Amino acid sequence: MPQTGKPQKIGAVKQITSHSNPIVKEIKGLVAQRKHRTQSGLFVAEGLKLATDAMAAGWGVRYLALGPEARDNPVAQKAAATAKARGALILEVSTAVMSAMTRKDNPQMVVGVYEQNIVSARDIDPQGTTVWVALDRVRDPGNLGTIIRTVDAVGGGGVMLVGDCTDPFAVEAVRATMGSLFHVPLAKMTKDEFKALAKDWPGTVAATHLKGSVDYRTPDYKQPALLVMGNEQKGLEDDMAEACRTLIRIPQVGEADSLNLAVATGISLYEIRRNHLELS
Repeated sequence: MPQTGKPQKIGAVKQITSHSNPIVKEIKGLVAQRKHRTQSGLFVAEGLKLATDAMAAGWGVRYLALGPEARDNPVAQKAAATAKARGALILEVSTAVMSAMTRKDNPQMVVGVYEQNIVSARDIDPQGTTVWVALDRVRDPGNLGTIIRTVDAVGGGGVMLVGDCTDPFAVEAVRATMGSLFHVPLAKMTKDEFKALAKDWPGTVAATHLKGSVDYRTPDYKQPALLVMGNEQKGLEDDMAEACRTLIRIPQVGEADSLNLAVATGISLYEIRRNHLELS
């Protein structure tokens, strides 16, 4: 969550050598269980790149753990200094302790614990945005993370999570975003909230669907566009499809019966944004 304009309490540095330290246990719980992430409003992101992305985005940070390799790394030290200035506790740990926290034999040199940031349906203002993606019951964290990364790449407005979706703050999902989590707004909503939002959406509302009769390249995707994608196994539920104005389909000529959700979303997003993207 980006920091507010309020003065921040300066953080501290703490050395941790024991696997049984309460902070180590807390971080292990955040890695392992969604309920701990939900209850605390925190999540874990592994790696120096994600730490630098989070700091550049002004994201709220609780802990930043540094392994031995990070102590002589100027980029890691800069991230740690920024995190400390924002009130974070900087943890100096051994490789063994880092492995215990992340459940990895070869952990990253930096592991951060950050504040979650989720908005509601009523907080979404489509005016002035380019394209939002709504995901109906997405289940795979890798798919979700890749879609967030792709929305970032095309300059999208954000991602809506409709119904019972996988946790966007699971370690696997965060890793798949490659740092885009810190730049792409996320919203959670019920199916009914989505239907009300789609009804009043000022631009194109298009959904990929097996019953779609419109080639995905055909619509005039008037901004702001809303692209609606269904569950990996079951696709988009009929009542969700009925809330959309256009049902599109991606042509296929081979023997594959379907496309991966993240791939189909990426193909559709680049078509929607085709006239707005240029090589720099």
